[in-house]
Amino acid sequence: MKIDLTDTTASKINKGLVQARRAIGTPAVGMVLTLVVVTDEENAYDALKAASDASREHPSRKLVVIKRVSRSPRDRTQSRLDAEVRVGTDAGSGETVVLRLYGEVSDHAQSVVLPLLLPDAPVVVWWSVDAPRDPSSDPLGALSQRRVTDSYAAEKPVDELRSRAESYEPGDTDLAWARITPWRSMLAAALDQVDSEIVSVEVAGEESNPSVELLAMWLADRLHVHVRRAISAGPGLTQVRLETSGGPITLHRSDGAMATLALPGQPDRAVALKRRETSELLAEELRRLDPDDTYASALRFGVDRLGGIQSAAERAEAAAQPVPALPVRAVPEAAPASAPASTSASASAGASASASASASADQGDSDRPTPAKMPPVKKQEG
Repeated sequence: MKIDLTDTTASKINKGLVQARRAIGTPAVGMVLTLVVVTDEENAYDALKAASDASREHPSRKLVVIKRVSRSPRDRTQSRLDAEVRVGTDAGSGETVVLRLYGEVSDHAQSVVLPLLLPDAPVVVWWSVDAPRDPSSDPLGALSQRRVTDSYAAEKPVDELRSRAESYEPGDTDLAWARITPWRSMLAAALDQVDSEIVSVEVAGEESNPSVELLAMWLADRLHVHVRRAISAGPGLTQVRLETSGGPITLHRSDGAMATLALPGQPDRAVALKRRETSELLAEELRRLDPDDTYASALRFGVDRLGGIQSAAERAEAAAQPVPALPVRAVPEAAPASAPASTSASASAGASASASASASADQGDSDRPTPAKMPPVKKQEG
């Protein structure tokens, strides 16, 4: 059932929810949380569909907040709230209220959302696009126990990770972190089968995919080794290579569905590593409402501490380049046999001067008479 409310208030929306539940014959409320979805008109359909699919696992009241942009200065001063109430098959499991905010009321979305929250139920806020720099300080984020963002939807994903690390508060999480859950599980299981020392790690994936950086930071934080981030054609994460003392461990996925796990001394095996939909990622985050300490530790490790980013083509080009030859140093002329081979130039010059002086002295002594030589003395026998 669907009810449209134009230029309405929060109290009229609550009355519309009660009327819709009675009309379909389900007056009881069996929802476990309130999910607030903040999006724009362009991404509203995809965000609402993902939230509805996730609610089949987590029955919830979904409040979709859409801030409409006013084009003229006159429209910006006029506040208006339009709502669309959906109950039953149109809302998945639970209830859905689509809120469109116009004018000044768009700057005070928390005043519209607060009266519509389920009593005594946790609140989760998900920004599908344009997440605030500090989610915990946002007026809507202050109402929630769990704040979900998606750095993959940002214009500069790596800079978004830096902002998340600076403003992190317990309860913050990222769908880019949920995307690497199967990778983390597979790598942890692989390391349990190998008794070797890990030397270095390389993580390869798309250039603008923050999940690659998060996985690299998690490995560096947990293994305390050098981790380098490499660029590949994708899709998403493509390969993790761990160099160990017993041989390399490789988890490679080229098609976004099946991966190949290679362990030293064991045959290669195919493992399922399918890229998941947004609804599956959101459902995973709704399973836990406590702070994720592992995510916080990996995020605070820092993107700048990873190894330099290098593409596969750049690595191949660097390997193909010849090693430059060392410059050849001139070898000095050999010194006289009586002089050591390491004699310096100044010592050679000094030796030449001494030789000249000796030659002059010998020439001067040649004018003197040569003394007669004494005959050898014969040894007498006793």
